[in-house]
Amino acid sequence: MTLDAPLLEPADQRRSLENLKLERDAISLYESLSRIEQDPRRAAAFRAIAANERRHADIWAARLRTGGVHVPEVGPASARVRLIVGLARIFGTNAVSGLVRALEGDEEDAYGEQDGPEVAAIAADEREHAEIWKRLDAGMPALAEAARPGRADAIAPVASQRGAAANASGIAVPAVPRSRDRDESWHRASRSGTLRAAIFGVNDGLVSNLSLVMGVAGATPDSRFVILAGVAGLLAGAFSMAAGEYISMQSQRELFERQIQLEREEMRIMPDAEERELAAIYRSKGIPAAESARIAQRLMQDPEAALDTKVREELGLDPDELGSPWGAAGSSFVAFGVGAIIPLAPFLLSSGTTALVVAFGLALAALFVVGAGVSLVTGRSLVFSGLRQVAIGALAASVTFLVGTLIGVEIGALG
Repeated sequence: MTLDAPLLEPADQRRSLENLKLERDAISLYESLSRIEQDPRRAAAFRAIAANERRHADIWAARLRTGGVHVPEVGPASARVRLIVGLARIFGTNAVSGLVRALEGDEEDAYGEQDGPEVAAIAADEREHAEIWKRLDAGMPALAEAARPGRADAIAPVASQRGAAANASGIAVPAVPRSRDRDESWHRASRSGTLRAAIFGVNDGLVSNLSLVMGVAGATPDSRFVILAGVAGLLAGAFSMAAGEYISMQSQRELFERQIQLEREEMRIMPDAEERELAAIYRSKGIPAAESARIAQRLMQDPEAALDTKVREELGLDPDELGSPWGAAGSSFVAFGVGAIIPLAPFLLSSGTTALVVAFGLALAALFVVGAGVSLVTGRSLVFSGLRQVAIGALAASVTFLVGTLIGVEIGALG
């Protein structure tokens, strides 16, 4: 690393301090994940990434010291990291995979806007972290024995393709080489999207039932009608969400299964053409034609390995991650119900203005928490996302309350 500047410019100081904070957050995240994880293989991978991030932090700390800038003490991790760790404690590290990828994607974006040899080396390391997560999610070994020459980390890439090291038939097939451009895999959410669906399901239940409850409360002071409307809204919304998720996921799954079956049939009927397509896939990745042909020929000796490669590379599907319709329906039902019960609960325990005020305040607090959860997926500021969610919910509830009040006045006048 080059540290020849006697003093850092203010902009460089700020950027280096931000980079140091990013890396310290990553250290805290991966050390926590390694302690939570029960699988020794995954825990070892998290510890290796944490060590890698620690080296990155040392680079920025050394740069700051050499530039005459005080290096701050290690402080608490960001709220976003603490939320991810909290979710991992409850649901496991597999459940937060997409959130960690999104967080790493933000880190890679930050480095993508910077120049310098330190940044280039660290950005390359971050791309390797993406590969490690992909291998872990696929149930493959994550760590190699030694680092590549000239790299700052001790994590070397292994085959990222199923069947790349040695498939069930014992055929060794090299992995498809990756472009060294920015890896977008951080930004792709898992197809199952369970945690993401849960967050947005709670949000839908909150906003829709808050609006319904406030609208009815504006029209009549009788809490019985509010409770009736709230319970009906909860059940109708939860069943509607569950049915919609089931149909959507089942249709998607059937489409994917049909595409995979068509590929299987094509390999049975015209294996020569499929072998040429496999070779073309490897040629498109930069492998010489002769070597691509040899790889395709070896793959075709194991039809399942060849099919797996075609499905992943040509269709962009993961055969093991097509999503569960019942799981999606169940999580949507529960998530919507949890959100919808919050503005309804005060009316079950109280009535009148007290219940109305408590319901409104409780729902807005819950909306802020949901907005903070949304920030885990979107990468936006936790406070910004929370306040935005509160503003949207408050606006919807206020409008429906006003409309309900006007309707109630009109009905009263007619009576």
